[in-house]
Amino acid sequence: MKRKIIPYNPRLKEFARKLRNNSTESEIKLWLHLKNSGMMGYDFDRQKPIGNYICDFFCVDLMLAIETDGISHEIEEVYKRDLEKDAFLKTVGIEVLRFIDDDVLNNIENVLRVIETKINTLNLHS
Repeated sequence: MKRKIIPYNPRLKEFARKLRNNSTESEIKLWLHLKNSGMMGYDFDRQKPIGNYICDFFCVDLMLAIETDGISHEIEEVYKRDLEKDAFLKTVGIEVLRFIDDDVLNNIENVLRVIETKINTLNLHS
């Protein structure tokens, strides 16, 4: 299967590297389950530039982005940017799962179950 080329802004590469080196607690916790093909054998990248955005986690084989949202995402302007980001990702064929930090930190089992369900659904449609 040929991999789809994902457009990205090369100016975001350095910023993405900084984000990887300054991960939030919830990103670190979720990454422990996603790294090294730990999620059902799929390879995820962290802080992946796509278009003019950076996705917390991204799997090219599934065309799936996973976002962890802290309290700042409740601010209207941040929420609007999230909607714009999700809309853009959808235009390039990427599905998005969003989780609030509190769920990742305090209910990781359910977060992982939601991700597994989404992967199974994507596999059914591929």
